[in-house]
Amino acid sequence: MPSTNREANDVPTLSSDQLDALASIDTPTVCNALEVLVPERRGWGYTVHPLVCAFPDLGPIVGFARTATIRASRPSGRGAAEDTERRLAYYRHVNEQPHPTITVIEDLDDPPGYGAWWGEVNTHVHRGLGSRGVITNGSIRDLDVSASEFQLLAGRVGPSHAFVHVEDVAVTVTVAGLVVRPGDLIHADRHGAVVIPLDVAEQVVSAAERLAAAEQVLIEASKQPGFDAATVARIITGGAGDH
Repeated sequence: MPSTNREANDVPTLSSDQLDALASIDTPTVCNALEVLVPERRGWGYTVHPLVCAFPDLGPIVGFARTATIRASRPSGRGAAEDTERRLAYYRHVNEQPHPTITVIEDLDDPPGYGAWWGEVNTHVHRGLGSRGVITNGSIRDLDVSASEFQLLAGRVGPSHAFVHVEDVAVTVTVAGLVVRPGDLIHADRHGAVVIPLDVAEQVVSAAERLAAAEQVLIEASKQPGFDAATVARIITGGAGDH
C-alpha cells in the first residue's frame, strides 16, 4: 500500500459563489490581500521558482489540494499489481471531496521532468475526477490534445512519459518552493500559485477590493498632467507633511 502520511486540514465550507469570487481575481492580487490579512505570510506560501504555464489565457483556478510524488527515470521496482493499486489509490485521492480540486505533484527525479505524468489521458481523467489543473515541478506533454479548461503549471515541457509512476499519495509536497499539504486551498494562474489559509479565505476578496481601490487612486493620478514625485508622496502618506 502507498504511504498515506496525510496531514488533514479542517476544511471549512466555502460556497461555490465564494470559490467563484476567488477565481475572479488573479494570483498576485490574492498575494496582496494575504499580505494584509496574514502579514507573517508575506515571505512564503507561494511559488518562488518559474513554472511553464501551458494555457496562459485561461483564468485563475481555485481548489483543494490533492497531492502525490512521482518518479520517471527508472522503473518503480514494484510488481505490476502493486503499481496498479498505487495508481488507483492516487486516483481515489484525487476524487475525494470537497471539490473542486487542484492536483499538486512533486517530481522526485534529479533533475525533475525526466518523464511526464501529464498528457492527453491524465488531463482528461483528472478533469473528470474534479480537478481544475495541476501544479508540478515535473514535465508535461500532449499540449495540443490536453483536456480543455484544464490548466497546467509545470517545470518543463517534454516528449516522453518514460517510467513514470506514483511513489506516495496524499503527502506534503514541495513544488517551485511552495509547500502544499493535502486539503490546502490553492489559487493559481499564469503567474504561479499560492496557498490561501483556510481561516481567512472568506476575507480575501474584500481585502483585495480595498487594496485595489487604494491603488487606483495612485494609478489615476499618474495619468494626470503635472504628476510628479511630490504627488506620489502626498498620496502614499495621505498628505502627511503637507503645509
